[in-house]
Amino acid sequence: MNISRRGFLVGSAAAGSIALLAACSSGTGGETYTGPPRRGGILRIGALGKPSGVTKDPYTLIANDSDMLLMSLLLDPLTVPNVAPAATSNVGPRLASSWEADAQQRVWTFTIAENAVFHDGTPVRAADVVWSLRTLRSRPNGDWKVPVPLDAITAVDDRRVRLVSDVPNSQLPLLLRLMTFVMKAGSPTDITQAVGSGAFVLESYDDGNARLRRHEGWHGGSAMLDGIEITRFESSQALSSAVAAGQIDLASNVGALAARTVATRPDLTVVRRPNDLAVCLALRTSDGPFADPRVREAIRLGIDRPAMVRQVLSDYGSVGNDVLGVGDPAYNRGLAQRTRDVDRAKQLLRDAEFDTAATYRCVTKEEAIGEVDSARLIATQLGDIGVRIEVVVQDPTAFYDESWCKPAAPMTTASWATNDSLMFYASKVLYSKTTANETAFHDTEFDAAYEQTLALPNGPAQRDTLNTLQRIQYERGGYVVWGTADGIDIASARVRDAPTASGYGRVQLERTWMTP
Repeated sequence: MNISRRGFLVGSAAAGSIALLAACSSGTGGETYTGPPRRGGILRIGALGKPSGVTKDPYTLIANDSDMLLMSLLLDPLTVPNVAPAATSNVGPRLASSWEADAQQRVWTFTIAENAVFHDGTPVRAADVVWSLRTLRSRPNGDWKVPVPLDAITAVDDRRVRLVSDVPNSQLPLLLRLMTFVMKAGSPTDITQAVGSGAFVLESYDDGNARLRRHEGWHGGSAMLDGIEITRFESSQALSSAVAAGQIDLASNVGALAARTVATRPDLTVVRRPNDLAVCLALRTSDGPFADPRVREAIRLGIDRPAMVRQVLSDYGSVGNDVLGVGDPAYNRGLAQRTRDVDRAKQLLRDAEFDTAATYRCVTKEEAIGEVDSARLIATQLGDIGVRIEVVVQDPTAFYDESWCKPAAPMTTASWATNDSLMFYASKVLYSKTTANETAFHDTEFDAAYEQTLALPNGPAQRDTLNTLQRIQYERGGYVVWGTADGIDIASARVRDAPTASGYGRVQLERTWMTP
């Protein structure tokens, strides 16, 4: 590695604060380059990751950004977020070059990209994809990532894989995005030993830090960069300090505060990825103090959304409108934008006979940047309508063990990085039968529209049912989506064509290049 975490911490302590670093431009000269894209160079990228979250297993929970980045560079999933300009679909090809369904949207056939080879030079076969998908499906909560029965994953021939769903599911290519990492059949499920087919090959690994070289035989056309060095950082402050000091070339998902700090430096570029993260409150709808839709409406009207975006996101984001999936091409922008109305909110609480003498807990976690700050500002704002909120901050592990989806925590914060798909949220957190229904939302009209959408082919045929899903969520859902945060990366001026896609589209670095 070019720097160790310990070496960086010592160096940054000597250099001083972020503000001091921001004032000391390194003057790389990359900002003056006007020539064509060029191959070569080693990209030094930093990403967030806690020591307790480090994993080498691509089929387990991947909690660290740094691990997700590494897995995505070494291993090909079947599909990825579509980063094509003006794309009409939010699903793009990766290891699967194409896919098709039968008329009932139950039987899906995925065709492996022509000339796809593993890092050892052997071709990727359907048997490898079947083995990988079955391995993932057999893990705890594997049905969440591969929503078909284990024995319904089969090879048609050497290049085609068939997945058969128990029910119509037009969203299967979407649900397979990114997490369906493929490795050679029989490989150890350890990234340091597995044989993958991704755009880069692993050279060395140390506790989440890694050095990679270009895979010359990658089926998508070999990457522009000679290699990539990944350094794991435990905090966004350390990550932003490293890029400001020139110790790394790209700080991934570093947050709005860092962007504001370095915005005037000519040797650094702020890369904004719009609609990257949904930030919201999750209110339990089936029971508890927020079960009455009038109370949920009052809370929505009690929040000052522009102030939230300004203060929590430093204006690196946009106002939300209580529907998840704002980046979806089918997102309905015709719904009336909710604005703050304190008097109306108070009246709704009186109509619902809401107990304003009680104090209600809002359980949050230090997961997404600004998430805890959002809870505290919401508590202040809701005080104006007579709702008393106590903010309780939990470690993310404790939050998911003790509070997430639990009746004992009827108000929590939520943050979701897959913000480009209405149906992702419908399937994962809103459909009454999902195990991740964090608002306990059970709505027969919503379920019917969701199931109808699954039975329709993707595209214009789904417009009416998707609008119904959004209208129901807007009118009586349990989410208060006050805003969407831009993804923020900070890059050296030498770094060009860094990804601008939302969510984990940021890990697609094969077309990124560096100036001399």
